[in-house]
Amino acid sequence: MNVLFAASEGYPFIKTGGLGDVIGALPQALQKQGANVSVILPKYEDMNESFKNQLELKETITVSVGWRHKYCGIEMMKYNGITYYFIDNEYYFKRSGSYGYFDDGERFSFFCKAVLEAIPYLEEQPDILHCHDWQTGMIPVLKKAHYRNHPSYQSIKVVYTIHNLRYQGVFPKSILHDLLDLSELHFNNEGVEFHGNVSFMKGGLVYSDYITTVSPTYADEIKQPYFGEYLDGVMRKREADFVGIVNGIDTKIYDPAGDKALPYTFHASHPLKEKNKTDLQKQLGLQVGEGIPVLAMITRLVEQKGIDLFFRVLPQMMEEENVQIVVLGTGDQHYEHMLREAEARYPGRFSANIYFDDSFARKLYAASDLFLMPSQFEPCGLSQLIALRYGSLPIVRETGGLKDTVKPYNKFTGEGHGFSFANYNAHEMLGAIKLALDLYHHDDITWRKLVTRAMRLDYSWEASSAKYMKLYLNLLK
Repeated sequence: MNVLFAASEGYPFIKTGGLGDVIGALPQALQKQGANVSVILPKYEDMNESFKNQLELKETITVSVGWRHKYCGIEMMKYNGITYYFIDNEYYFKRSGSYGYFDDGERFSFFCKAVLEAIPYLEEQPDILHCHDWQTGMIPVLKKAHYRNHPSYQSIKVVYTIHNLRYQGVFPKSILHDLLDLSELHFNNEGVEFHGNVSFMKGGLVYSDYITTVSPTYADEIKQPYFGEYLDGVMRKREADFVGIVNGIDTKIYDPAGDKALPYTFHASHPLKEKNKTDLQKQLGLQVGEGIPVLAMITRLVEQKGIDLFFRVLPQMMEEENVQIVVLGTGDQHYEHMLREAEARYPGRFSANIYFDDSFARKLYAASDLFLMPSQFEPCGLSQLIALRYGSLPIVRETGGLKDTVKPYNKFTGEGHGFSFANYNAHEMLGAIKLALDLYHHDDITWRKLVTRAMRLDYSWEASSAKYMKLYLNLLK
């Protein structure tokens, strides 16, 4: 079985978030399950030069974008046993960053068309075309509109994965004619029309053969208006062809026993978190003390991540609890400013790190005792899985993948490996934090059991990739 992943980012070539991690790890897991997987991505300017130098030009073709005929280079390389293809067009992709440009609608219209035009030139013709998020949402639409009678495409089944329904790729109606060569037949409530505009995400949802998203709970949530981002009706209509499969993490990359970013490597039977904590405290100018719990947040500083809840109870937490807090991430300016103010207000106890660095993130996972993720919504989340792997017990809101992957500690049965709260409420979150800190300070034996249990959990891609394989095989019957 040949599977082609189409996505806008993928580790280690380009990554802005969880999508990049999934595209980096899932193909390798599927290879182990017996699939032959290749990946097709845009060739961005920010791609590391060492990778660019390894690329081989496979073919040059022309892709029509409305009345214009654009150059498209199909470049290829092998990496860790996976064949990667890169769509090259300097006008669209020779820019800093991946998204956020005024012409993103045109850029990813070109990419969607280029993916389909490139298929005859690939080393292996796909049986499954697996598209990810809004940037590839028009691929299923274009395939049905322009290639339905083409013998090379008729047997290809399209799977479409939602990584975050909030980001939908909504553009003016004119994009249909001017860029995508699609007729008015597709602009209706049963097609790509979305409040008078065109939604790439809706195109993927309506025209694909099967839909997945990144956790079972999120799959249930987005069928409801509160989480459905005005597409809950579409999700309910496609319920029979829709499943949530929880993401995994690459356990070779995220391995505290072999992570070179850590001052002290460790494993579940011999955790050395105290030594890593002391090193972090010295690095950040925090009060040094193994008995002081460190609570970490590694996050985008946006409303979705529950930052407002955090700031709502921060003064009470710092007044009432013996805890140090370290935040790593960037985002909205007003949140960044509030973090800097907190650092000035609580010297030696609060560290604001307004940037992102993967090596430092791993140090923080390894050094922290608790990891806070109070999201409004969270399709899957990878940070809580990495935190568990590094023995930092998560405190999460019970939503999406957080609910699916973090089992809260039950003081009566001893079960669980984290802490959680149900409602999007600051004081309910504070209650969960206080429960965790009380356990840390007063029951060292139970605490160490939870840390060991968390580190031994298996959130690799093995189980999830098996579910994808079953889905693919059912589609091809």
